[in-house]
Amino acid sequence: MGETQQVSLFAASRRDIGLSWGFILLLVINFTIGISVGQYEPALFSIIALGILLAPVIRLVNPTKVPPWYLTGVVSLPVLSQTIAPELFATELLPSIALATLSLLFIIQLHDITSLSLIPWFAVVLTTLFSMAMGALVQITQWTLDQLVGTSFLLDGRSQDTLNTVVMLELMQITGAGIVAGFCFYAAFKRELISLESCESPITDPVPEEKAILSYRLGISQRRQQQIVRLMRVILVGILIYGLWQLDLAVITNATIALAVTYIPRILRRNFRLSVDPGIALWVTAAVFFHTLGTLALYDGITRWDWLTHSLSASVVAAAGYAALRSIHLYDDRIHLPPWGLFVFTIIFVLAMGVVWEIMEFFADQGALILGLDPVLAQYGVDDTIVDMIFNVVGAIITAFWGTAYLTVFSDSLAKRIEEWNSP
Repeated sequence: MGETQQVSLFAASRRDIGLSWGFILLLVINFTIGISVGQYEPALFSIIALGILLAPVIRLVNPTKVPPWYLTGVVSLPVLSQTIAPELFATELLPSIALATLSLLFIIQLHDITSLSLIPWFAVVLTTLFSMAMGALVQITQWTLDQLVGTSFLLDGRSQDTLNTVVMLELMQITGAGIVAGFCFYAAFKRELISLESCESPITDPVPEEKAILSYRLGISQRRQQQIVRLMRVILVGILIYGLWQLDLAVITNATIALAVTYIPRILRRNFRLSVDPGIALWVTAAVFFHTLGTLALYDGITRWDWLTHSLSASVVAAAGYAALRSIHLYDDRIHLPPWGLFVFTIIFVLAMGVVWEIMEFFADQGALILGLDPVLAQYGVDDTIVDMIFNVVGAIITAFWGTAYLTVFSDSLAKRIEEWNSP
């Protein structure tokens, strides 16, 4: 095995190091002032930024291991803008750019100072996903503190719908900034990345090969599981017929999509020769089944129904994310995702996909209002959006802790199929 080559994302000269520490000191001052005067939002941003910027310094016990001054400066832009021209830069765009830059630094630092190994395109993807996940975590943290401590990070007296629009715009900005940050990183460090791509990475902590068949753990036979899947399909057909009878666009759309999703495990098994046991098919079908049932007034009538469906759906998304990540890890020797990396990035994947889903819901909801139609996907204010994202995390953590063993066989077969597809 060759040595893992690092992408140089540390300050290269004394001048660069000095400038970087100057920006870091600015963040420290901003945190101190924010805490002392009760302005907790800038203090929260500063502590997140400091944690990522100083991680290599602490891990390597070396004060010179700070990011280049221009990246540290971009991270400090929200603080500088509030000091120099607060009215001119009264926008969430600069914080979004700063968070995307922090995401970039975090991903590359993981590559440089841990056993995690990446290649260019994968680093770009993870930077974008982590930017979106950070945007979601910031919104969740602000909302939670407002609810528990009485701060006003997010809940500042404006209406639920207005605040929800603000959150959606911020999530869209951080998503765009994350994509731009990833590709800017690729362009700026192209030479280092090309040389990095050509070398192998040492595998120091292999992913555990714990394997289990979900069908065997459910306490019912595989035949019974298949019968339950068929029963749920029949009920979904009934819901679709009901939607057509009532001319309910939301019910029709959700039932149609749910029916299509229930056949994905069969398509993967028969057409792509992937190992999908009946337990996984039941898992996927149950998620879309309960969501579609919710469109029959259950979302409005039962508060916890939304919590159930989001947790269950998030667990399926987490399963897909874990299987994809592990198959990439197995397929490409240049990529190494240690067990903790698979765990963390599975949760990040779900948070990012949750952001995509909420943005889709927002556009569907707004489009329906403009056209005077019943929304196919609806949002009910900022509380609904944030709680959805919280239960996305719950579902992701459950899968990351409990469900990964049941996906090992599937991800193994997926990695083999990818290798077959790419073989000459």
